Amino acid sequence: MRTMKDNWEHEGQRGLGVRPGLGAHTGSLDGRPEPHGGEIGPTERLAMNRTGSFDWDLDAGSIDVDSAGLLVFGQEPDAFDGLPATLVRRLDQQERFRLDDVIRDALRSGRSSYAAHFRIDLDDGSEQWTHVQARILRDSEDRAHRIVGIVRDVTSEVTHSAFMMELEKRRRRQTDMVERSTHALSRAVTVDDVTAALTGPGGLARLGADGLALGLVENGSLNIIALSGESLDVLDDLRVRRLEPGLPLHETVLSGRPLFSGGFQQLIRGYPELAPFADRLPFRAAAYLPLVAQARTLGGMVLFYRRSTAFTADERNLALGLAAIVAQSLQRAILFDEERELATGLQATMLPRRIPAIEGGEIAVRYHSAWSGRQVGGDWYDVIPLPRGRVGIVVGDVQGHDTHAAAIMGQLRIALRAYAGEGHAPSTVLARASRFLAELDTERFATCTYAQVDLGTGTVRAVRAGHLGPLIRHTDGRVGVPKVRGGLPLGIASVFGDEEYPETRLDLVPGETLVMCTDGLVEEPGTDIGQGMEALADAVGAGPPGAEALADHLSRRFWERWGAGDDVALLVLRRSPDPGTPRAPRIHQYIHQADPQGLSEARAVVRRALRDWGMREWADDAELLTGELLGNVLLHTEGGAVLTLEVLPEPVRRVRLAVQDRSSAWPRRRTPGEAATSGRGLLLLDALAARWGVEPRGEGKAVWCEIGPRTRA
Repeated sequence: MRTMKDNWEHEGQRGLGVRPGLGAHTGSLDGRPEPHGGEIGPTERLAMNRTGSFDWDLDAGSIDVDSAGLLVFGQEPDAFDGLPATLVRRLDQQERFRLDDVIRDALRSGRSSYAAHFRIDLDDGSEQWTHVQARILRDSEDRAHRIVGIVRDVTSEVTHSAFMMELEKRRRRQTDMVERSTHALSRAVTVDDVTAALTGPGGLARLGADGLALGLVENGSLNIIALSGESLDVLDDLRVRRLEPGLPLHETVLSGRPLFSGGFQQLIRGYPELAPFADRLPFRAAAYLPLVAQARTLGGMVLFYRRSTAFTADERNLALGLAAIVAQSLQRAILFDEERELATGLQATMLPRRIPAIEGGEIAVRYHSAWSGRQVGGDWYDVIPLPRGRVGIVVGDVQGHDTHAAAIMGQLRIALRAYAGEGHAPSTVLARASRFLAELDTERFATCTYAQVDLGTGTVRAVRAGHLGPLIRHTDGRVGVPKVRGGLPLGIASVFGDEEYPETRLDLVPGETLVMCTDGLVEEPGTDIGQGMEALADAVGAGPPGAEALADHLSRRFWERWGAGDDVALLVLRRSPDPGTPRAPRIHQYIHQADPQGLSEARAVVRRALRDWGMREWADDAELLTGELLGNVLLHTEGGAVLTLEVLPEPVRRVRLAVQDRSSAWPRRRTPGEAATSGRGLLLLDALAARWGVEPRGEGKAVWCEIGPRTRA
């Protein structure tokens, strides 16, 4: 069997004319004559629908086509020679190859039929779409020898289908624009959020425009708050104008009726004030739309287009629909901004207006509101001057993120400040504050950490009410997390009759820093708060030593957490360092009782300091006595110790070591036996120190010794 290409190109080697019954003669598909007497037979019916039939003899290489079929192919019946190649001569080469592939595939695959659409170029330059549907007849050996079928002019159907597809495509595009704009604006909370959604990445594409101008009515003026699009900055001179006729957007806002302009020249004739901008803008059409929500005109919006357009009914409805979405979002955002401004003003009055200066240290505070929500909540901080030169510091959090939480926070802060200012112990201050909150008849509770600090001695007395404990940054950069005992949150404690807030004493040596914060700084949804505390400790250790600089460092480091939906209060207190003088340098270090590395690190600090000070010859004795004095404190008392190492500014310089603890029991001289494992500490002091002694230090004592020449110069 020949290939189909051979059949198309066979030009009459076995050519036959148009066969009777299917060619130029009128007849039925089965060869019977058509009825007479004016009746309409099947062939006439097919011809009326521009449908014809054909009979293709594959063996002979000829094809018989009736008159209607020849008309569909654009052939004259008298000029048709019965060859397949002649029949398809009007087909473009690509269309011919495509039809050839369809027929060849049907013949080779053994199928009994095929169908195809193809395009025919007519003499008048127009295109005609044709549909062929054929049946393949095979012999007993399954060899195709004949194809019969019909051809039909389907131009109107295809055109209508293309029109419907384009219409559906346009409607889907419009629906997509509305859905995407609604989705983007649904997340907008403030007016800034709305403008960002309209002018940010993808904003113009969602609106289907090439440029945008957005204006709001404020105090009798129309203020353009957003411009987006090429060259629209030339309209900066029109940003703030009185709301009066003369400009299209202003008249749209005043009348509440949209204005659609398909050409700028026509627009300029009506509004001559726009003439200076016409040649500087690349736009040819614009839709001026009022922004109306709940019968109130909020402002207006302009959508600019590069192409001229007549604005069909669908396009006008789409633009008005987008304007309605923007108006609703703006109304919601304006109300939110007004409420937030009131709330933040209220909260600003609740927080301290200024932080008092303190002697012997520096304090830095930071408050960051959540990026989402009303940017108001119950987090607070305070610094309270206390009798005898002490200072009270507090960081707390009232449950909730609304104006009610802010109001309760203000009342609680004032009450706690009053109780602390009266000189009460920290445990009493929190117990009274809890009772005060319970008596407010509110369902809210609060957590806080409060500490009284004596910067002269470094003593810190801290209490917790369901809140995070503080961090301490030591002078060598290490960060400790002291275990501060705590009680129930304020308010809840009084309801359950458990107002016990045990105190924990901490020691802050010169140069050390105390960091207190609310949980918004370290807590993230889906993660353990312990991970946040570890990250905070790392950041505190890596930060600069100054209080203000460290607070700024933590603000920059944790800005993402501050955007997670919670407020943050942060307080940093640093005790002033005590470097001594070049002739008499001095260092201080606190050693925690529960820190197994503290003793070895303290000994290393002593050796390194004496080497740096040029007193290497006394380093071994000083390191040994440091271990003895600190070991005695860590083994025989219930707290940590403060180590002070200094050089006495005397003509004969000596190294002075002092170890301070909270125990009131003084060391006793003993005579240890040969097998004793303790009791030799004072013997070492006598042997190695030029002088030593014990001094009372308020709550505890200090054991000191001097290492160096035993006689003065």
